[in-house]
Formats: sequence, structure tokens, C-alpha cells
Amino acid sequence: MPKYKLSYKPYGDAAILIEWPSIIDQMVLDDIVGFKAKIIQNINLQEVIVGYNSLLLVSSYKIEDVDDKIYALNQLYKQSINVKTTKSKHWEIPVCYDAKFGIDLEVISKTNNLSIQEIIKRHTESIYTVYFIGFLPGFLYLGGLDESLAIPRKSVPRFQVPKGAVAIGGSQTGIYPIESSGGWNIIGNSPISFFDINNDTPCFAKTGDTVSFKSISMNTYEELDKLNMS
Repeated sequence: MPKYKLSYKPYGDAAILIEWPSIIDQMVLDDIVGFKAKIIQNINLQEVIVGYNSLLLVSSYKIEDVDDKIYALNQLYKQSINVKTTKSKHWEIPVCYDAKFGIDLEVISKTNNLSIQEIIKRHTESIYTVYFIGFLPGFLYLGGLDESLAIPRKSVPRFQVPKGAVAIGGSQTGIYPIESSGGWNIIGNSPISFFDINNDTPCFAKTGDTVSFKSISMNTYEELDKLNMS
């Protein structure tokens, strides 16, 4: 595993932001996940938050000696020590690409010169990696989109994007876990729940997991939706 030149900076008075090269890359992600495991195993923190190319370390108290903390973190990063990591899982997500849900499929079809059937085929053939979870609780930022499906986000976001909407924004794809405003291009909808505060693990997926999408009919969607609501 290569080591990167990391950037460390105070983030308020009780947090430190660590940044990797600003790229969406599997090797960078693996390094972030490995360093996160080292930190959790060796340092008592309130929270460690993963981004595409960053870790935010949140302390439960004000950090007085930030330079010393940064030095210790960098030394920890350089050390080769065994850490306990959670094994990644693969999740197959059912998606209905019916025109009722895929309200931007026509736009993508015309913009990218692909048939709607080809868009669906390419979207379901890829294996995606969960890079991090945000901007909404349970919103999975997924890398691995077929480049031919990439399309800019809308210049004017929608005020309401329905829960479960599967969408493309730039070179990313993701699922809206709750109704929200948003500017991604909507291509379908998934009937499953991506965030439930009543569960021990509110979001079933984690950084480093992989995801694939399975196309389902409207009838199957309605059946799964009923089960999810019961």
C-alpha cells in the first residue's frame, strides 16, 4: 500500500481534518480506511468521518496542542501495524427504471446519445464502491459509474426529489434515502430503505462496501415497497 503526503489542519477547535490527493481512487480509499482503523484502535475520539479524500477527526474536547496531535497522527500513519478492519460486503440494490420514476432518462438519452435501454444496461452492469455516506443520512456516494453515463448536475436543482430516487450527478451515482431537494439526474427508484434510525446500524452499508443495481419491474417494485412499509 503506497503512502501519501497528507495534509493536516485544524477544523474548528475540537477537530482535525486529514486530506489525501483530491481524486476518486480505490487505492486512496483503501488507505483512508486503513488509517481510520489505526486511529480508532489507538486514539479515543468522539467521531471519525470519512470523505472522498479525507478523514475528519472529532474530539470530545478542545484540542489545545494541535501541532503535537498532528505530529503524532503523522507518525501513526507511517507505522506498519496490524489493525482490525471490518470486512466489506456487496449489496444488490433493486431499482425500477420505469418512466414513472426515471424522469431524466430521456434527457440523458439525448445528451449522451444512448438509448434508454442501453443506459439501464450500463447502469446495472457496473460494480460500484461506497466511498462515503452523506450529504443526507444514508446517502451513498458511489464511484464506478460507466463514463458514458456521466452527465452534469442540473443547473437548477429540484425542490423535491422523492425518497429512493436513483440518480446520476457528474461521474457519480447515488440514491436519495429521504425526500430532499437535489440536482442530480433521476433514472429510477429503489423501494428499499437506506436509513432507519431505529436500527442498531441506521445505514446498512459502509465505506468500502460494493453495490450493484438490479432492474426490477413495476409489479416487483410495488411488492417490495409494501414489504418495506409493513
